Amino acid sequence: MTASPSKLKAKGSWNETKGKLKQKFAELTDDDLLYQEGKEDELYGRLQQRLGKTREEIDRIIDEL
Repeated sequence: MTASPSKLKAKGSWNETKGKLKQKFAELTDDDLLYQEGKEDELYGRLQQRLGKTREEIDRIIDEL
């Protein structure tokens, strides 16, 4: 099962998740975490590039928040 911002929105607020990611990874900016419906792949691409992690690793990080 993979996480996505739309799944996270169902669990809670994306803004809350975004805040937790920024606390954990100080190098992330608001632009890095910009979520637009239907553009989850772009969000994952920015996170992968900024953090140097795979999509699966990012899914795990988000699931653990």
